[in-house]
Amino acid sequence: MRRRAFVMLFASSTVAGPPAARAQRAGGMAKVGVLMAGAESASDNQVRIAAFRQGLAALGWRDGENVKIEVRWSNGRSELIQQYARELVALAPDVILANSTPVIAEFKTLTRSIPVVFALATDPVGSGHVKSLAYPGGNFTGFTFIDPQLIGKWMGLLKDVSPEIIRAAILFNPQTSPNYDGFVREIEAARQPGAIELMTMPAGSTGEMETAVNALASRSGSALMIGPDPFNQVRLKRIAELALQSRLPAISVYRPFVTEGGLLSYGPDTADIFRRSAAYVDRILKGANPADLPVQQPNKFEFTINLKTAKALGLAVPPTVLASADEVIE
Repeated sequence: MRRRAFVMLFASSTVAGPPAARAQRAGGMAKVGVLMAGAESASDNQVRIAAFRQGLAALGWRDGENVKIEVRWSNGRSELIQQYARELVALAPDVILANSTPVIAEFKTLTRSIPVVFALATDPVGSGHVKSLAYPGGNFTGFTFIDPQLIGKWMGLLKDVSPEIIRAAILFNPQTSPNYDGFVREIEAARQPGAIELMTMPAGSTGEMETAVNALASRSGSALMIGPDPFNQVRLKRIAELALQSRLPAISVYRPFVTEGGLLSYGPDTADIFRRSAAYVDRILKGANPADLPVQQPNKFEFTINLKTAKALGLAVPPTVLASADEVIE
């Protein structure tokens, strides 16, 4: 009951007119809240937040001069996502940047008035965060991350480098990223005879993850896929170690997975998404309604291969696959 009253208090305090008006009443300085899903120390996250700041600066918004940017880092922990989301809503910012689906879901419970631009959302329509990509409605809009087509691309790349693969399991934490069950059902419903079987691999702790990976590795012809999930993001090094020790071909949406010793990564250029997110924040600060800003999908992708890991797994990467890589780590 106290939580409900707390949320209602926040909601009522933020129904105060358009963003531009709120910024003016704050003495001419706009306020932007940012909640990141992973760890501040992660190199990819530093690149992402820098791209967002640079995007805002290019549009005339300078932190400490005409905008105050409040950043929080949840380190992949559900309790910190909840804590920091409440903190940021209490600050009544003019707009919030929400990184990852669990973060978006938390803000969805807290505010119907503060504009929220999401970066790296998984299935925002299916999750109920927006009405449609073209017409999001409400106070949420932004940029997506993965979809079933991207998972299909992972499966194809795994098969290219390891033709004997007959199944692949996608690792995720059902508490932070419940969408994968739906993705897998959709992909499996359209699977053709002879295609790779796709499975889910739910894990709620590091111990459960280790047990699940070892069980998968005991079945010949298996591969591992690591999708976007705050749980996965802060465990990439350990996942890469497990995959190599278990001799599992593996692919991730995160490039650092490959730099930590993983085999493959393929996914959107996330720095580009954060840079584009700054443009939506700018438009909202200038009075645009998020309901009128269509949700956008990634348009730049990066493919990385770790040849050292491929050799350790006894895999010969075809020249055509090497030629298509944006980066080859040797």
